Amino acid sequence: MLKRTKIVATLGPATDKPGVLKELLRNGVNTVRLNFSHGSADDHRNRAQAVRECSRGLGLPVAILGDLQGPKIRVARFQNDKIQLAVGDSFALDATLETNAGDQTQVGIDYKQLPEDCNTGDVLLLDDGRVQLEVVAINGSRVETKVLIGGPLSNNKGINRQGGGLSAAALTDKDRRDIKVAAEIGMDYVAVSFPRSGDDLREARKLLDDAGSLAEIIAKVERAETVANNEALDDVILACDGVMVARGDLGVEIGDAELIGVQKHIIKRARELNRVVITATQMMETMIENPMPTRAEVFDVANAILDGTDAVMLSAETAAGNNPIEVVKAMTHICQGAEKHQLSRPAPTGITQRCERFDETIARSAMYTANHLVGAKAIVCLTESGSTPLWMSRIRSGLPIYALTRNDRTLRRMALYRGVEPMFFDSTAVNEADLNREILEGLKAKDQLQPGDLVILTRGAQLGEHGGTNSMQVLKVS
Repeated sequence: MLKRTKIVATLGPATDKPGVLKELLRNGVNTVRLNFSHGSADDHRNRAQAVRECSRGLGLPVAILGDLQGPKIRVARFQNDKIQLAVGDSFALDATLETNAGDQTQVGIDYKQLPEDCNTGDVLLLDDGRVQLEVVAINGSRVETKVLIGGPLSNNKGINRQGGGLSAAALTDKDRRDIKVAAEIGMDYVAVSFPRSGDDLREARKLLDDAGSLAEIIAKVERAETVANNEALDDVILACDGVMVARGDLGVEIGDAELIGVQKHIIKRARELNRVVITATQMMETMIENPMPTRAEVFDVANAILDGTDAVMLSAETAAGNNPIEVVKAMTHICQGAEKHQLSRPAPTGITQRCERFDETIARSAMYTANHLVGAKAIVCLTESGSTPLWMSRIRSGLPIYALTRNDRTLRRMALYRGVEPMFFDSTAVNEADLNREILEGLKAKDQLQPGDLVILTRGAQLGEHGGTNSMQVLKVS
């Protein structure tokens, strides 16, 4: 059974073990994530090479996503590694304190601009909100606070401000170095952490261009200000090629109670604006240790799938967990279960939206036909850039979209598109009179089609031309 929703798995020590990566790809991983917050450049190069080799061996297109670390908005370190804060305690965050000098009353901060960003009455959320501090005074480099919610606080824990608004630049010097590494590796996607607006993403685009990279950009939506209104969100979405609902920091800044509604809105808006969308963070968290997910985790993953996310992402579950293969199998099973319900009720195709490009019009026409033609079993799309199958994947249907291309980069990139099955096919190497027959026979040989099936085919009059899709046909498999 085909899985329409794609799975992104983070690589790490757990996936470096012999045979693990191959099993992850065989059991449903479509995109791998290399997290630049951990590991060296050589670690990322070696893992990327292993992915490419394994992908070729299995005959499965797999995209590589490099996730930039972004600004380090963290406390520094404690003399004894950890302290315990109680409600009502006075505690200071000091930008001039030595890195390892933290104690029961104060700690240094990596983010030196914090005193300038804070105001009396602000609530600072440490360690994903497990510790909460109210700012009572700003004294030069020191942020004086009172503990609202206490608990353990250890080295290098993150800092958020309730409601967002910290001014740290999205791209650091480390990120600029890592973009060059991403270009050397030939990554398919690069994720930008903590973008404040579309300007941060346009800067990343220029850096990638300068490094000679053709990678597409994923914007990690994790600041409160980027979801404060529709204009701010659209600015971010339109400046990138896809978005990630990064629920960790976003949930801390806006509150978990608001997060589920915001997640649904981001997914809906990304699809409307023809961008891919990944839902991430703690989706199967208990499987880091346990062999089975909780029912709440199953519902969480299924909910995102029913909302139309392109992909669901695993982080520590695969990178450092005890059960990387089992968690991918479980997530694949959830995808298939949720999609059974969804595919029985395909969404009506919107016909009111106007298109500026004729290839987008053809894509929308194909999806209208897919959702209304009795007997249609598949959509086949000849593509150079991947734009037509991307547009198709924004409209739900119960049919698989077989995207045929001769371009390896396009093949890998489409591995992230919901409902799209990328396949290598060089249309320019086939006599045009035999093209339709070759396509259908090839899919029949892979047991994707049966005699009598109706197939919707889109293609361009000039084969191999970017943006040239200008025709749709309905074919019957002989």
